[in-house]
Amino acid sequence: MTDRSHKFWDRIAKRYAKQPVADEASYQKKLQVTREYFRPDMRVLELGCGTGSTAIAHAPYVQHITAIDVSSKMIDIARGKADAEGVSNVSFEQSTIDGFAAEPASYDAVLCLSILHLLDDWREVIERVHALLKPGGVFVSSTACIADTPMRFLKYVVPIGTVSGLLPLLRVFTVGELKECIVRAGFSIEYEWQPAKGKAVFIVATRLRPAERDA
Repeated sequence: MTDRSHKFWDRIAKRYAKQPVADEASYQKKLQVTREYFRPDMRVLELGCGTGSTAIAHAPYVQHITAIDVSSKMIDIARGKADAEGVSNVSFEQSTIDGFAAEPASYDAVLCLSILHLLDDWREVIERVHALLKPGGVFVSSTACIADTPMRFLKYVVPIGTVSGLLPLLRVFTVGELKECIVRAGFSIEYEWQPAKGKAVFIVATRLRPAERDA
């Protein structure tokens, strides 16, 4: 993310934290489906955790969650939420994805929720997710694929807003391009769901084991 993106998310953090979930029913379904892949002994990483609501909601179902976000203001709010709810198995860290230090194959699951389309290097991030996961590990993503919607014109408008600091970076690609990248990185897509045309696509994929990838 660019320095302007950091400042954008810091600036809107308090307002963002107060906003209700846009589609509560879809959000709850995504939580439920994700938990079907969780085990009590799992170590989970969430990239782009925002104000921490999802990490806190998933905390009872896994051993530990490390949740990072580029915005220090978002992380401050997330830590406050965790403290207020007595959640002790989530660690919130302010970090870029590129700057986050972790050993390869150190996580059982990685969550990228409403983040890939906000990254300039989203394809590289999917490759990094693959490297961070153990063989058989779970990659969960929810992504706005704007190129499949009437809003695809935003790819011309957003760069102007990004430079001015009024809008975050936004990448425009299709569901097909996203799935192709996930598969090419070495994943098997296990679950795919889109609440309605134009909504974010929710994908659960598993990292192929070496024998599976070579087959």
